[in-house]
Parts: sequence; structure tokens; C-alpha cells
Amino acid sequence: MTQSLTESLLDPADAVIDEICPAGEPWMKTIRKGQVFRILDTEGNQAVDTLFYNAADPEERYSAVDTIQRQANLYLGVGTKLISTEGRALLTIVADTCGRHDTLGGACAQESNTVRYSLDKRPMHACRDNFLSAIAHDHRHALGKRDITHNINFFMNVPVTPAGDLRFADGISAPGKYVEMRAEMDVVCLISNCPQLNNPCNAYNPTQIRLLVWDGV
Repeated sequence: MTQSLTESLLDPADAVIDEICPAGEPWMKTIRKGQVFRILDTEGNQAVDTLFYNAADPEERYSAVDTIQRQANLYLGVGTKLISTEGRALLTIVADTCGRHDTLGGACAQESNTVRYSLDKRPMHACRDNFLSAIAHDHRHALGKRDITHNINFFMNVPVTPAGDLRFADGISAPGKYVEMRAEMDVVCLISNCPQLNNPCNAYNPTQIRLLVWDGV
């Protein structure tokens, strides 16, 4: 079941940041308190693995457990507050035209590709590689390997079966779908625009995403 859908009134022409993240690549920026941040799925069914940190203290970061517990829902949607490890709201989802965002599937890695698929998949590029590459080239936030924790998968469809198993299913997003969040504090956003080719989360075809930020009104 999808969450309720809400469109945004914000005009891309007014955005202070408007960037493209190519297929399979990382992206990292600081979103200031009160700013609104949009992730736009340009071609549909592109999984966007995302981590958030308190910019003033990266030890405080997005917590899947606290977010799920606080809202009593496995999936993210309009009104969801993304809760930190300190129990505070990092961001609030204020608009969403997709209606399904995963909190459980985690990020692909060389090791998980090997275990889930086959040994010859190990050399394939993965989200964990993207995260590590981004923090290795941006030292402003003093993030390290231990800071790569459980992430959000925006636009990714991971149903939970009655038996409690996860199933990586075809996406339900489409070209131009987006999710929008208001920052409740200064946050660092770290994205891997997922390069996964082994399951249908990207329709077996990773594509670019568009990232926009507006100043608060």
C-alpha cells in the first residue's frame, strides 16, 4: 500500500541548487535548516540510497529504527519525520508524488552482491563504494567508513511478505516523480544514485536523478 500523495508548489526556477547526479554516481551536500530538498526521479524506477547527518555533529545521523518506531510504519511518506539517533527530527517529508520509499533494504555492496547473486558479481560497482568515494573526496564533515550506516532507499519498492521476508520488487515510480523534505536542522545529505543491475529496483537500467534545494519561505 502506498502512502498518500502530495504535490509541491515550489518552482524549479526559484531553486538555489539544481543539479544532476549521473546514473550510478554519488552526491553530497549540506542542506540548511528551513531549506526544502527535492529528489526527482527523472526517468522512473531509479533507487536513490540516501544517508543524513547532523551537520554540526555527524555522530547524530538518520536512524531507521527510530523513524519506523516513531511513525509506526515501515514506509516513508508525507508527514514522516526522519528521526536521528538522538531522537530528533532531521527532516520532514512535505511533498511526495511516488508514495513508496524503503527503509529496510539497505545499500548494495560488493559483499552483498556476491552473497545474493553470484561470485562473479563481486567486482560490480555498488552503493557502498559510492558512499566511501564521496566521503574520501570531501573531508569537511570528518565522515569515515564507520559512519556508513543504514540508509533510506527513495523510490525503491521492497514489500515485506506475511512471513517477514523482504522482496526486491519492480518499482512503482515513474518519470518526473519526486519526494521533497524540509530540513529541521542543518543536515549533510549523502546519496548513492544506485548502480544496481542485479535486481529490478532500477528496472535493470540505472538513470540520472535531479536534486533541487529551495531556501525557506
